[in-house]
Amino acid sequence: MERNEMCWCGSGKKYKKCHRIIEDKILYHKEKGDIVPTRDILKTVSQIEQIKKSAELNTAVLDHVESHIHAGMSTEEIDRLVYDYTVAHGGIPAPLHYQGFPKSVCTSLNNEICHGIPDDTILLEEGDIINVDVSTILDGYFSDASRMFIIGKTSERAERLVRVTEECVKLGLEQAKPWNHLGDIAYAINSHAKANGYSVVEEIGGHGIGLEFHEDPWVSYVTPKGSEMLLVPGMIFTIEPMINEGSPDFFVDEDNGWTVYTEDDGLSAQIEYMVLITEDGAEVLTK
Repeated sequence: MERNEMCWCGSGKKYKKCHRIIEDKILYHKEKGDIVPTRDILKTVSQIEQIKKSAELNTAVLDHVESHIHAGMSTEEIDRLVYDYTVAHGGIPAPLHYQGFPKSVCTSLNNEICHGIPDDTILLEEGDIINVDVSTILDGYFSDASRMFIIGKTSERAERLVRVTEECVKLGLEQAKPWNHLGDIAYAINSHAKANGYSVVEEIGGHGIGLEFHEDPWVSYVTPKGSEMLLVPGMIFTIEPMINEGSPDFFVDEDNGWTVYTEDDGLSAQIEYMVLITEDGAEVLTK
């Protein structure tokens, strides 16, 4: 763009006072050999505004689940809570029919790492831990987050796993700032998990989001500090490590083709934040 043209991002500033500065930094890092985002990965001002509205609804859906979840309810009931609330507020559950997924939410229980399918025969019991992963489309814009819920009183091993998983996400978030790298987030998460005797699932990670359900970049949580894509203002992606109490190995349910289980039958926990990289840090859009 010409220096005095209005910036492509819709900020209302001239290019020389806006993305010219950012894109000069990107070019500098690219010449150093860093992996850098292309312009289409960076969201515009108007896109961010609409994505935030989707994220607000996504948070409200998770709050709705949190206020109703209890021992004795089925995971199918959670699915109905998510579907009814989302649709009543003008949204669409993003998982529903996505690549054949049959439900509106993922409910992953105890030794299920992710992609648990709600079922009216699966009842929550005292001591269970469950990840409820909610994704929302609102006016064509996508959002995504998940929470861990402890049903009643659980064991010390389960409580500790959930607590350390939350700590991992928060430590990763501290590294989510402009001109760091995705690998800085991964290193913070993986280091803390390992220090507590846990492992991080390697083959399943986070993702860009906003205009589509899953966009670039793919986000690993086991890569070294200083590696992977450069973090640039305007990037939106998820921080969602899956922490296993034992081995990071897993297998996929052969019958439904979706649910991912720990290979050693150990517990697994996941907490997901959706974040926007800003000029001075990261803004959590939904969690």
